[in-house]
Amino acid sequence: MSDTVKLIIDGKEITASSEDTILLAAEKNGIEIPNLCYLKEMSPYGACGMCVVEAEGSPKLLRACSAKVAEGMVINTMGERALKARKIALELIMGDHKGDCIGPCKLNCPAHTDCQKYVKEISDGDYEGAVRTIKDVIPLPASIGRVCPHPCETACRRQFVEEPISIAYLKAFAADEILKSGKHIIPEKKASTGKTVAIIGGGPAGLSAAVKLAENGHSVSVYDKMPKMGGMLRYGIPEYRLPKKVLDAEIAEIEMLGVKMVNNITIGKDITLSEIREKYDAVLIANGAWKSSSIRCPGEDLEGVFGGIDFLRAVALGESPAIGKKTAIVGGGNTAMDACRTAVRLGAEEVSIIYRRTRDEMPAEDIEIEEAMEEGVNFRFLTNPAEIIGKDGKVCAVKLQVMKLGEPDEKGRRSPVPVEGEFITLELDSIIIAAGQKNDPAGFEDIATTKWGTISADEITYATSLLGVFAAGDTTNSGASIAIKAIAEANEAAKFIDAYLEGIEIPYKKAVISEIDPTEDMFTEYEKYPRIRMPQRAPEDRRNDFTEINLGLTPEEAKAEAKRCLSCGCHDYGHCKLIKYADSYCTDCKRLKGEYHEGFKETRLEVIARDQHKCILCGLCVRTCEEIAKKGILGLVGRGFDTVIRPEFRNTDIASICASCKKCAQVCPTGALRIL
Repeated sequence: MSDTVKLIIDGKEITASSEDTILLAAEKNGIEIPNLCYLKEMSPYGACGMCVVEAEGSPKLLRACSAKVAEGMVINTMGERALKARKIALELIMGDHKGDCIGPCKLNCPAHTDCQKYVKEISDGDYEGAVRTIKDVIPLPASIGRVCPHPCETACRRQFVEEPISIAYLKAFAADEILKSGKHIIPEKKASTGKTVAIIGGGPAGLSAAVKLAENGHSVSVYDKMPKMGGMLRYGIPEYRLPKKVLDAEIAEIEMLGVKMVNNITIGKDITLSEIREKYDAVLIANGAWKSSSIRCPGEDLEGVFGGIDFLRAVALGESPAIGKKTAIVGGGNTAMDACRTAVRLGAEEVSIIYRRTRDEMPAEDIEIEEAMEEGVNFRFLTNPAEIIGKDGKVCAVKLQVMKLGEPDEKGRRSPVPVEGEFITLELDSIIIAAGQKNDPAGFEDIATTKWGTISADEITYATSLLGVFAAGDTTNSGASIAIKAIAEANEAAKFIDAYLEGIEIPYKKAVISEIDPTEDMFTEYEKYPRIRMPQRAPEDRRNDFTEINLGLTPEEAKAEAKRCLSCGCHDYGHCKLIKYADSYCTDCKRLKGEYHEGFKETRLEVIARDQHKCILCGLCVRTCEEIAKKGILGLVGRGFDTVIRPEFRNTDIASICASCKKCAQVCPTGALRIL
């Protein structure tokens, strides 16, 4: 028999040793055949069923890890039958795979910030590393850490132990530490592409996109109608929540990247959109939502009626709106909280919130509501303006309709309904309408809009009806939302703008990942540690000025808080072969979901933690321990569905053997084994 044979794999003619398996021959020639239980140093096992291939003339699929090559073989690794078998094998494995690929904090962050990673870096005292991690996504970490309503914390699994990790404050802490050190963390730029991009709007969306596009080597100019960059972070968030010196320092770092800032430019007045399109290769519109929404109430045109955003912007510009001694704010969101607390600081003696539902339905953060109450704001729940009353053209009172919550709708939400004939009259000097905001269409009339008047942008590519013009953030589609969502959209838009400039198309595909459905009984093993509270100035002091109310965490507090993290996301996600193949071959990894193995977590190996929930019984760890390490410590226990892998401790020296070996963890394809 000849020592070598010739065969064809996926159309490529190769020469292989007659002793080679199809899988090994393919590997030697740079052809990947999916596998989960194969290691060339060990004998074939064939447990996973992933390496099946089609051989011309054979009615059966071959397992490439065990089938030997033969002269003249024609192998197709991506045939229809092989792909179908591979897909079913993966769906069966994934149907019993119980683990989080990505931490729920990262998944719930609209921008998918790697919260787990930077929290771990903070716990290790690596603040520079933490800021670099955050800046992969957010160019303004100290600012966003102060104002973000932290959807990451809503999903934090630590809540099943006691309370979520203080993720947002940790973000601000790390960024503050780096700013105080004088160190500038500026991303590296690729070589210049010669392409130019104009960004209209210098808020969180515009600035985020500017960074990403500049990193990719494009020349970026940001146009903004206001005197300084920052958008709503500067003109919609009060100083006591976000000191502008912090925002200035972070924007200065964006300028260091080479982004050109052009202020006091209004589109349609100082320059037209058409002129910008002629001058630049691509345009991103991220001009936000700067118009206060109307509540369509009689009397809204009276002197002393302010829009919430208009009011906050005026204060940020150093103006002193004439709100008088008694004012009321209509609305229940964070803008309403900002407005009422600003009114307190401007010297109003009686400040009220008017909200048509109860506190339970208020969209504002609990902490914002509590702080407003501490500062003396009155909350008038279940009331709604029926008429703003004026005298000599100026506000003097508001007539409030008393409301009650009606019957729950199909989603369980109870809408407010008027209590017939019941009204309250509240004497006022002014009223601030903070019931929403919308974009200003002036200057953008050539772009297709939605029925709500926002710019219509593709929800994947962020392209608008004009070639080369993209849009992201509050000005698009469903309108105003939180800053981190605007940043998320801007980062995605930048990716597609970059592709547009390079003349390529990026196909959209939703990544396949594994997630668990958590229950409290999964977290009973953890010791309870209370969440670190942010120290604050006393209400009686802070209500008198605009100095920041939060005093910040100490390094000791920040590290202690960060160490509460449960590290939910899989430590091996970036190298996990299982999820790599699932993402390639499956669309629904839980299609064949059935009864889960009971599963368990084990740390008796001392230096290695085993999570049976993630184990796919590929046998690699058992065979590595037996054939390579020559120890035989791990073994398959049980039969059929109940089979698990467990260690056998025959004497006290076994743990020390594991400590010096760790080979099983190195070959695990799923992250079921973790080196401690």
